[in-house]
Amino acid sequence: MALTHPQSALFAGEKPFPIIPACEHFAGSEKLITKALELQNKLGGLFDITMDCEDGAQTGKEKEHAEMIVRIQNSELNKHKMSGVRIHDYTNPHWKGDVDIIVPGAGNVIAYITIPKPTKASQVKEQITYIQEACKKAGIKREIPIHVLIETHGALAEVFEIAALPWLQVLDFGLMDFISGHHGAIPASCMKSPGQFDHELLRRGKANLVAAALMNGVIPAHNVTLDLKNIYQTYADAKRAHDEFGFLRMWSIYPAQIQSILDAMAPNFAETQTACDILIKAQDAEWGPIQHDGDLHDRATYRYFWELVQRAKLTGQKLPEEVEKRFFA
Repeated sequence: MALTHPQSALFAGEKPFPIIPACEHFAGSEKLITKALELQNKLGGLFDITMDCEDGAQTGKEKEHAEMIVRIQNSELNKHKMSGVRIHDYTNPHWKGDVDIIVPGAGNVIAYITIPKPTKASQVKEQITYIQEACKKAGIKREIPIHVLIETHGALAEVFEIAALPWLQVLDFGLMDFISGHHGAIPASCMKSPGQFDHELLRRGKANLVAAALMNGVIPAHNVTLDLKNIYQTYADAKRAHDEFGFLRMWSIYPAQIQSILDAMAPNFAETQTACDILIKAQDAEWGPIQHDGDLHDRATYRYFWELVQRAKLTGQKLPEEVEKRFFA
């Protein structure tokens, strides 16, 4: 008798929580995008890449930059199809041009579209609607996941409304713009640790974003570490973001930061092994209740452990051969 896969058994009739890489690496120029894709291929697709139209494009060459991104999205170098695009913000007239080029040109391969700097939920809704209409015009049937950068007072005030919008996959916390928007009330030292985690206004902002994201089945993503080459600082920031605030993903802006983020965001190895043992037993029992080490487990705990094992795989943890064969072959 064929064994039932956990994705079919545990999430029948409802949308499963997104399981995507714990690291999102930003690259703006063609040179940096190419290097990032080469590293992504070398590591086996353990992190996402965001190709940046906003800060990456030279003024006056926005159209050419978006066309370059479409070309690379469709190239053989984009082997894993794990690359998204950040478009211009709502106040910039080029955001529609970005969508008009990127959706018809790469809508079937693009991993996501990131919307930066909204000040209210209605702006995000308008931009998502425009992306949806562009998909219809181009004959693209899939939903393109949407990521939204929360980095203004207005966006934070309406973060629960934003998180509930269609096609949403990730809410990103934008630290630097958020601090700038406080007009000196938050010191510049808080752009780094420990201030970014200890200042009460930043703690409130991060906690509210994570709560809104998780309530709506959306991934919360943490801001970058500015200290580019200090891999321990990146690890410490990612670990604190995950363990204290519940972030499940973090930005990288320098290649050396990627592995540190993956390591910090990875599930505990011992818990992963326990999860694997429980899932094998559960599948053998056709997902009915089981006992493991004296504890009762049922579908509620199976969901938790299945998501944990998927995240472990996406951070590069080695899983038992039996688990690979049963669930990931």
